[in-house]
Amino acid sequence: MPELPEMQALAERLDAVLAGAPFAGATPLQFSAAKTFEPPIDSFVGKQLQGVGRRGKYLVFDFAGDRVLVHLSQGGRVDVEDPPKTTRPKGGVVRFAFDGRPSILVKEYGTQRKAGWWTLAEGNDGPLARLGPEALSPEFEALVQGGSDTRRVHTLLRDQRTVAGIGRGYSDDVLHEARLSPYVSLSKLNEDERRRLIEAVHGVLHDALERERQRSGGLPAKLDQRFRVHGRFGTPCPGCGEQLQRVSHESHEVTYCPSCQTGGRVLADRRLSRLIR
Repeated sequence: MPELPEMQALAERLDAVLAGAPFAGATPLQFSAAKTFEPPIDSFVGKQLQGVGRRGKYLVFDFAGDRVLVHLSQGGRVDVEDPPKTTRPKGGVVRFAFDGRPSILVKEYGTQRKAGWWTLAEGNDGPLARLGPEALSPEFEALVQGGSDTRRVHTLLRDQRTVAGIGRGYSDDVLHEARLSPYVSLSKLNEDERRRLIEAVHGVLHDALERERQRSGGLPAKLDQRFRVHGRFGTPCPGCGEQLQRVSHESHEVTYCPSCQTGGRVLADRRLSRLIR
């Protein structure tokens, strides 16, 4: 899933291409992806796009207060179509057109259909109202420094209501960088561990953002080689060389290094436990 670095860099690229252009209309390509119907998307036609930004994992198209949001979920991607197109590609979600500018195609790979888009009138935050502070914000730093949340830090980092922008991938990399177990709770962290967590969030996300800013155009189908440890089970740890391990859940898996993060202890893998039964 695209996370804060991918979405922030994408928003910057789209802003450079589209800011100041009048909106020419939208072509819905997947009915279930339209999450709102008020205000109607046709009411945006002719309005000037003030800019493209990001909140959490959402793209935000700002029309002087009124907004269009896009969430790519797991398999959503974006094409910048120059010249604009009118085709109906497989996996198409919605196409946005702008006068004198490229069109923007949102599409989705895989079988899940979770990518979506919203139209919001001025003053309505829609799904943005449920988001926690941004991962790189002072508010999130304060939460880490003074928080007593008893949930595992890995769970906390992935909860968009607690902190916006981090997902499964960068949670693994952040905790590896901070040398913290994915099973440790925020309430159990001492002052030094909390400082390491904050520094790791900033370091991992800033490094990833700088890499993402080297891309051009939209967001491609393959986003490989983004992570240092996430998804690299069985390969050498980039820190110590020991084999990376994983804990498998129904919807995701957590990758970690026992030597660097858990004092040498291999955590129980639920996938293996089910097989043994």
